Amino acid sequence: MQPISAQGQAAHSSSEFPLGLHRLRGRWADDAHANAAVWAPSIPSIDVHYQSPTGGWTSETLPGLDGGVHHGVIGPIAQGASYAFWPTGEALPGAPGTSQLLLDPYGRAIEVDDAASSPAYFSVFVEHSFDWGTSERPRTPWRDTVVYEAHVKGLTQLHPGVPENLRGTYAGLAHPAMVGYLKELGITAVELLPVHFHIDEPHLEPLGLTNYWGYNTLGFFAAHSGYATKQARAAGPEAVIAEFKGMVKQLHEAGLEVILDVVYNHTAEGPQGRPALCWRGLGDRDYYRHDDAGRYVDTTGCGNSLDFSKTKVVEFALDSLRYWAEEFQIDGFRFDLAVTLCRDESNTFTPRHPFLVAAGASRALRGVKLIAEPWDIGMGGWQTGNFPHGWADWNDGFRDTVKDFWLRDHAALRAGGRGSSPGQLAGRLAGSTDTFARSGRSPLASLNFVTAHDGFTLADLTMYDRKHNEDNGEGNRDGHSDNRSYNHGAEGRSEDEGIIAAREQTARNLMASLLVSLGVPMITAGDEFGRTQRGNNNAYCQDNELAWVHWPQDAAARRMLEATRTLLTIRRDFLAGLPASFPARRDSSTLLWFSAAGLPMTPGEWDNPATRTVQFLLGSHGGTVNGLVVMNGSLEDQRIHLPAAWILQNQGIDDAQPRWFERTFDSADPAMKRNGARLLSGEADSVAANSVSIYRC
Repeated sequence: MQPISAQGQAAHSSSEFPLGLHRLRGRWADDAHANAAVWAPSIPSIDVHYQSPTGGWTSETLPGLDGGVHHGVIGPIAQGASYAFWPTGEALPGAPGTSQLLLDPYGRAIEVDDAASSPAYFSVFVEHSFDWGTSERPRTPWRDTVVYEAHVKGLTQLHPGVPENLRGTYAGLAHPAMVGYLKELGITAVELLPVHFHIDEPHLEPLGLTNYWGYNTLGFFAAHSGYATKQARAAGPEAVIAEFKGMVKQLHEAGLEVILDVVYNHTAEGPQGRPALCWRGLGDRDYYRHDDAGRYVDTTGCGNSLDFSKTKVVEFALDSLRYWAEEFQIDGFRFDLAVTLCRDESNTFTPRHPFLVAAGASRALRGVKLIAEPWDIGMGGWQTGNFPHGWADWNDGFRDTVKDFWLRDHAALRAGGRGSSPGQLAGRLAGSTDTFARSGRSPLASLNFVTAHDGFTLADLTMYDRKHNEDNGEGNRDGHSDNRSYNHGAEGRSEDEGIIAAREQTARNLMASLLVSLGVPMITAGDEFGRTQRGNNNAYCQDNELAWVHWPQDAAARRMLEATRTLLTIRRDFLAGLPASFPARRDSSTLLWFSAAGLPMTPGEWDNPATRTVQFLLGSHGGTVNGLVVMNGSLEDQRIHLPAAWILQNQGIDDAQPRWFERTFDSADPAMKRNGARLLSGEADSVAANSVSIYRC
């Protein structure tokens, strides 16, 4: 068959939506043609270059133009055919199929031709159906959610229980050995670092490095093919998509949600002056934010910022989200540098931005978890607590305060200085109400974390005072210097048993603080057993064993893993004994604070940095379980008194009868020999220096 002529296209009208390439069904006897549509308002006319069924390349001009969208019927075009766009009449940069034409922003897959000195990228026409069977989204409530941030490749690349041919792949993540581990650990949602198709920044190639994290997106509708098995890549884009969906299906059947880390704030085209790959060639001023002098306004630190004051840019991001939510059954999205997505015509953040309004009103995104990284590097870029109802924010205030209390304060006390007051820590553990109440949200809007992919691992926070990013090839200038870490007396690895024990105990304190706090906790993969990156706090370019998750079986790893599992079990059992409204509604929540003496905290004690031991009682008037947490941030063991029955009665949560407190966790007791001890309200107990104890009552 021959391509449709302009006259033939006119006889069979095309449509400006949906954008991208979509097969025409029922209008052509051979189902061989497709509707093509691309938004490029600054280009007078545009052609589609594509592989014909005979294997050669052909092109057609899109005759329709409505609202800046060029559209037309093209074909015949086969499933799996490569294609790209180019302005009509402009000289091609080389022969079709070998040179870089302009990708389809809505392309469902991307093919890489790396035969030349520099790779060329092409969109691939693919439509895919998948049998989800009886698989359904788990729809875990926010209050029961525990997020596990992981990298598809890094999580399984070294896992001994995953077959070698599946390691580092979507299929590897879905393997029973990996799924079983995640279930046994006790997390409920896997948050994957970017899986949209991404490429490396040019400066990494001379260094022999790659963009391991993947925050350099080239295809917002395409799965990253590098994470598929060799067999799937060889079979083509359909097989890659099927493997990805199969991973989601397996995780769902295990009751685990899948959250994607998405990067809509910038694209892989980088700073002005670099070659056009897609958006820059289709409409540089239409897609990217510029100042009055025509320079890029960069609020991302990545060379460009997508301009979300433009309706079509907002539509583009929403279409991508709907595609992943509907076609891949994704349960949630974490938005990298989310403030950039919410900047208006004056480049100012607004919680009423059309993107936020439309996401909240989208039927496809109803019930989907939306998580903001609530900052960027532009003016007014810090917006933690200011996102609207329906969103959760990464709580950097929680991260910094918890690290201060257990790490920086500890170092200061060891040096004869002072620490921070307990009031700051209490506010964070209680759900950061001061941060989230102004947006009308509950503690469940607080996504609590101590570590993430960016920064020190949990173990490294206890092992290093300084970053060690020399392997990144930037003279150790990259990465944050304000790590709030404490090496406990030696930089890096140590053979000193006292230092090792102190580090392990601090790591357990950090994990306990995270998992007993009100809000939604996030654990970084490997922190549960003490993964180290040898002091590298910016391992974005380390696609090697430095950044991959090791699976050690040594005693230290087992101790940390058992502590994490115990804490997650305590959290799960505690929530199971409380009403579903806990802790979202204040009238269904109880949170009381006591001094080491078991008496209600006074204002003077809250503001006194010398007060380093506090107790807090968590529960609900309609619940069957209460939990008492004792935090001793001092350098000495402390004798405490559990809150007496008459004190609890005065606080309105108990009758005058004594109640039992059963110890379920002690961070100073990794062997858990003290667990199970029972004490009556009002009785005295001893808590170790620099420790966390938890009691069920």
